[in-house]
Amino acid sequence: MLKKFLYMALLGAVMTSCSENLMDEINKDESNPPASSVNAKFQITDAIVGTGYSTWGGAYAWYVASFTEQIFGTGNNQLMKAELRMRSETAASSTYNNEWNATYGNLMNIKQIIEKCEEGGVNSGQLDLKGMAQVLWTLSFEALTDLHGDIPYSEALGGSRQPKLDSQESIYTDLLKRIDDAIANIKAAEAAGMNNAAGQDLLYGGNLTKWKGFAYAVKARLLLNTLYRNQSVLPDVLAAANEALSAGFDGAELTIFNGVDCDNSWTAYNWSRYYSGACGTVAELMAERNDPRYDVYACDLFGTGIEYAPAGDDVLAKSTETVGFPTWLENGAATLHLLSKSELYFIVAEAKARLGQDASAELAEAVTASFEDYALSDGGMIGFDPSSAADYIASIGSASLAEIMVQKYIAQARDEQIQTYNDIRRCKALGQEFITLQNPNNTSGGQNQWPLRLPYGNSDVVSNPNVSAAFGSGNEAGNYLFTENVWLFGGSR
Repeated sequence: MLKKFLYMALLGAVMTSCSENLMDEINKDESNPPASSVNAKFQITDAIVGTGYSTWGGAYAWYVASFTEQIFGTGNNQLMKAELRMRSETAASSTYNNEWNATYGNLMNIKQIIEKCEEGGVNSGQLDLKGMAQVLWTLSFEALTDLHGDIPYSEALGGSRQPKLDSQESIYTDLLKRIDDAIANIKAAEAAGMNNAAGQDLLYGGNLTKWKGFAYAVKARLLLNTLYRNQSVLPDVLAAANEALSAGFDGAELTIFNGVDCDNSWTAYNWSRYYSGACGTVAELMAERNDPRYDVYACDLFGTGIEYAPAGDDVLAKSTETVGFPTWLENGAATLHLLSKSELYFIVAEAKARLGQDASAELAEAVTASFEDYALSDGGMIGFDPSSAADYIASIGSASLAEIMVQKYIAQARDEQIQTYNDIRRCKALGQEFITLQNPNNTSGGQNQWPLRLPYGNSDVVSNPNVSAAFGSGNEAGNYLFTENVWLFGGSR
C-alpha cells in the first residue's frame, strides 16, 4: 500500500512539473521577449537618444538657458515665468518632473545594458557596449547631480523604493571611477577589434577610438567641474583632455532628422512653443566684438524689428512671436551636442590660462569649432561664413582667462547651456565673475531670485521622504534653491 502511495505521489509530481513547463511555453509571448533576453545593442540606441534629448537637450537646458541669459524666455508662459524669475516656476517640483523621471528611466535602461555585459548576461564579455553604457551613465548622473546637488544614487535604479540621497561629493568620486572603468573597457574592446553596436550606435557607428576620445573628454569636464574643491586638479584636466585630442575627438553630436517628423529637440520645442528669443546679454557681447555670429544668433525672423530682448524685459517676455531668435532653431537637422569639440578646446584653454601657460592656439581652435557649430548643418549660412573665424580670432587679442570664458559663453549659447550654468556657478565660487548677468529680476526685495540649483522632480518629492525632506515643506519648500549652492560650488549638499 505504501509503495502504491509513493508511486502515485511521484507520478503526480512529474505530471505537475510537465504541466507547469508546458504552461510556461504556452504563455510565452514570442513577439515581446523579456528584457533580460534582448540584445543590449538595441538598447544602446535609446540610451544615446535619451541622454541627448531628455537630459542634456530638454527642459533642463531650455530653462537653464534663461538663467544663464543665453536665451530670452518669452511667449507669455513657462519660459516667460523663468525669465521674470517667478518662484512659482523656478522653484516648483513640477517644473522638471518630466526630465527627472525621463533621466532616471533612461538610466534604468543603461543599467540593464551594463548588467547584460557582465558574466552570464546575454551580452557577456561585450566590453564595447559596456564601456559605451558607462560613458552614458556618467553623463546622465553628472547632469542630475550638477543641477540638483545631492540625489538618489547608490540606492536608486531598483535598489530601494525610497532611495536615500547620496552626497554630491561621493557621487563625483564614483563618476570619476566609472569613467575610468569605461575608458579601460573601451580600450580592451578596441584592442580586441569589437564592434557589437555598429549601426545601433547613433554617435559613432561603433567606432571605439571615437568613444575613447569621448570618454576622456567627459573625464576632463568632470575634473574641471571640481576645480573649486580641488585647486590642484588642472594638470589632470589637461592630461584627460590631451588624451581625448590624441584619440581624435571631434565632438559628440547627435543627429536624428528625417525631414518629415523628426528634428532635434531644440527645433521641435521652438516650433511648438516659440518660447525662445535672442538675449541681449549674448547679443551685446557679440556686438562689442564685431562678432559675425551676431546675425545668426540675433535674427529678426518675425519681421518685428526686434532682433533681441534685454534680459528680463517684462513686456517682451509676455509677448508672443515678437523677439528675434537664433536661426539654428529653425533647422531641425542641426546637431545636438553631448559635448562639443569647441568645449574640449575651451577646457584646455582655461586650464592652461589658469596655469599661466599660453592658451592662444587652443582658444583659436575652440572659436573655429564654435563658428562651425553656428553654421547650419544643411549648408545654409544665412549670411554667415564659418571661414571668417580666422579674422575674428586675430581681432580678439591675447588669450586671457577672461576672454576665454566670454568666448566659451558665446559659443555655448548654441545648445550647451547646462555646462555654462556650471561654469558661471564654479567661477562665482572661485570669486570670479567673467559674465555679467543683466536680468534685473535676478534679485528682488533684497533677495536672490537666481536659482543656484534646480528643484527635485515632483514624483519623488511626494513619494520619497528623503527627497521630500531635502525639498522642504510649506512656506519653506524650495527656498534652499536660492540660498544654498551645490557642494561642487561651495555648498554642503
